[in-house]
Amino acid sequence: MTTLDLTRAELALIVLYLNKAEARDKICRAIQYGSKFLSGGQPGTAQTVDKNTSLARKVFRLFKFVNDFHGLISPVPKGTPLPLVLLGKSKNALLSTFLFLDQIVWLGRSGIYKNKERTELLGRISLFCWLGSSVCTTAVEIGELGRLSSSIKKMEKELKGGEKQHDEVYRAKLQKSNDRTLALVKTSIDIVVAIGLLQLAPKTVTPRVTGALGFTTSLISCYQLLPARPKVKTP
Repeated sequence: MTTLDLTRAELALIVLYLNKAEARDKICRAIQYGSKFLSGGQPGTAQTVDKNTSLARKVFRLFKFVNDFHGLISPVPKGTPLPLVLLGKSKNALLSTFLFLDQIVWLGRSGIYKNKERTELLGRISLFCWLGSSVCTTAVEIGELGRLSSSIKKMEKELKGGEKQHDEVYRAKLQKSNDRTLALVKTSIDIVVAIGLLQLAPKTVTPRVTGALGFTTSLISCYQLLPARPKVKTP
């Protein structure tokens, strides 16, 4: 491939990435929490950027609650243990509720819905739903990683030395394990972010800590959404 072809391919990946509403939302999330870290909860330009970006992000999430509601009523893969099924469905229910209430919060903070006290109450309830969904997701990821680990160990006993590196199923399970480990790290940190937003431990999880951790999980989310690079054919 020529340099021009490589440039076109890279730009095509960037366009594909930015065409995703979810990717744009996570980029805005990084700006939001980065501003929260810089402001440290103090009035100023950084705090204004934090609040304005937070409000703008809610537009990206309009009707997004339908995704998790669909997951709530969808059948689960056969063989999934009942505890993981219940945790997964709880996560869907809580996240769907969070996203639904978040739309009402957006209406209130944009001036369409006039009841300010109700808006703040619903905003707090929605954050508790997000905290609960993060806890459920963390438990699900731990359970699924345990199942994957057992499956990988079983395959390692069956496959001989060099065969492991050439076995597509084995490699796919390793990649899935890595992906779930990263997801576990992200959702575990998000629990602390939710605690910070709810001010449940204000002396420990300060606005600056919340901003730093939220910025970190935003970068992880941006990485998770990156499109796969096409394999370059060698002559």
